[in-house]
Amino acid sequence: MARHGGRRGWYGKLLGTALGVTLLAAGASVWTAQAGAVGGSSPKASASPGSGVEPVAVSIAHASDKGARGVNITIDDGPDPVWTPQVLDVLREFGVKATFCMVGTQARAHPDLVKQVVAAGHRLCDHSVAHDTTMDKKTPHYQSQQILDAERMITEASGGVRPMYYRAPGGAFTPYSRKLAASRGMRPLGWNVDTKDFEQPGTDAIVETVERELPNGPTVLFHDAGGDRAQTVEALRLLLPRLKEQGYSFGFPVR
Repeated sequence: MARHGGRRGWYGKLLGTALGVTLLAAGASVWTAQAGAVGGSSPKASASPGSGVEPVAVSIAHASDKGARGVNITIDDGPDPVWTPQVLDVLREFGVKATFCMVGTQARAHPDLVKQVVAAGHRLCDHSVAHDTTMDKKTPHYQSQQILDAERMITEASGGVRPMYYRAPGGAFTPYSRKLAASRGMRPLGWNVDTKDFEQPGTDAIVETVERELPNGPTVLFHDAGGDRAQTVEALRLLLPRLKEQGYSFGFPVR
């Protein structure tokens, strides 16, 4: 999700829990600002799920695998036991696949929802453990814990399906974090349209934002956690058939 200063309460609680997780793990083992040169040293990772991982490009993905008239629906910060099922229902109703950018602690708390997302044919994305939007100011060691611990949590919660993308909280990518994620087969994932649904601006405002900004690029950012997401659910219900009527098709971000 984008950097939002007014939502720290929910993430403050999440951060406290998640920092404890990362410390234990360590003991046991928009988008214009997102690009840059790749480099930096590679500290030991605190988690290393899977084997035989194929590296992917380190550049931040925005394009759709459906081409010029493609749209990528991306859903951040869950899974959430109230809102994720409702989002899944709307996506299923209109036959649309999406990319779910999951917070590690949320995935670990709701593995049944992670499995439902996978079973419905959607893709998984690593959105870090603690949703720390200042990750770009932190050490490579901290970044590696956040990315790789979340990868492990999501993979375990899914029953073995690994995330295919990494989206930095608030777009706080660094050259190091992009290189690390790509080495784990997770394409760094940006966005073109921030619906700002986290502000609960009203269903009509969310729909208008998407229709106005979609010419800027195909990857659209929604949320299924962090607050009341009724407006998001209703906006998706209105937008999905409308965009289909306008000749758009729904796909996944390129890898």
